[in-house]
Amino acid sequence: MRHLGLLSAGLFGALILASCAKEIDKDAVERALQDVNVIDESNLNSVVLSSSDPNEAVTYFQRSVQQSPDRIDLNRGLASSLIRAKRYTEAAVAWQRVVDLPDANSDDHVAFADALIRNNDWDKAREVLDTVPPTHETFKRYRLEAMIADSEQDWKAADSFYETAVGLTTKPAGVFNNWGYSKLTRGDYTGAERLFGEALRQDPNLFTAKNNLVLSRGAQRNYSLPVITMTQTERAKLLHTMALSAVKQGDVSTGEGLLREAIDTHPQHFDAAARALEALENG
Repeated sequence: MRHLGLLSAGLFGALILASCAKEIDKDAVERALQDVNVIDESNLNSVVLSSSDPNEAVTYFQRSVQQSPDRIDLNRGLASSLIRAKRYTEAAVAWQRVVDLPDANSDDHVAFADALIRNNDWDKAREVLDTVPPTHETFKRYRLEAMIADSEQDWKAADSFYETAVGLTTKPAGVFNNWGYSKLTRGDYTGAERLFGEALRQDPNLFTAKNNLVLSRGAQRNYSLPVITMTQTERAKLLHTMALSAVKQGDVSTGEGLLREAIDTHPQHFDAAARALEALENG
C-alpha cells in the first residue's frame, strides 16, 4: 500500500506541474485516477482471495461481479473463492462463466476441469481438458490428466501423466501419494509402497501417505509398521489401520493384537479401535 501511496503522490505531482504550463485535460486526469484505482483494487482482490474466510471472500466477489459482470479477474476471484469454500457445484458454474468470457485462457480451462472433477463430473472434465492445447504443459494440467486416466482405468496413460506432473513441481509429495494410491487400487502393492515411501521422503509429515503406506504393506500381509517419523497419536492410528487390514485379509488374531496395541499406544481413549476390538471379541 505504501507503494500505491507513492504512486498516487507522484501522479498528482506531475499533474500539478503540468497545470503551470497549460490547462489540465480532465479526461486524462480521470483515466490516470482510474489506473490508480485498478492497481489498488487488484491488490485488495489478492488479499481477499488469499487470506479472508472463504465464504466472506465469496460474498465479496459475488458483490463485485454483480457490479462488473464482464471483469474476468473478478469472475476468477469468485470461482476460486468458491473452490476454497468447498462449494464445488457453484464453483463449476462460476468457472464456466469465466471460460465463456473473451479473455479466458488455458489456465482458466484447466481450473474449470478441476472444479468439474471436484463436483464428480468426470466426463465433462475430460471434454474440457481435451480443448486445452497440448503445448500448455503445466503441473495442474497433468495432475488432472492423471486423475482422469485413473478414473478410466487407463493405467499406462496415468503413469505417464503422473511422471510428467512430478517433474513440473518442486513439491511432488501429493503427486507421489496420488500415484501410489492409483497403484494400490490396481493391486500393485509393491509399486504403491515404493511411491508412498517417496511421498514421505518429500514430505515426512504427510499423514495420508503414512496411512496409505501401511495399507499397501498390510495388503502384502506385512503387519510391521514402516520405519518413518510419527507421533504417538499417529502410531496408534496406523496400528488401527494395520489391524483392519489384517482382519480384511482373514488374519483376525493378528488384527486383535494390533487393535490392543493401538488402544494402549494412543495417549487418549481410542474409541474407534475400542469398538473394533469389541466387535471382534463378540464374534
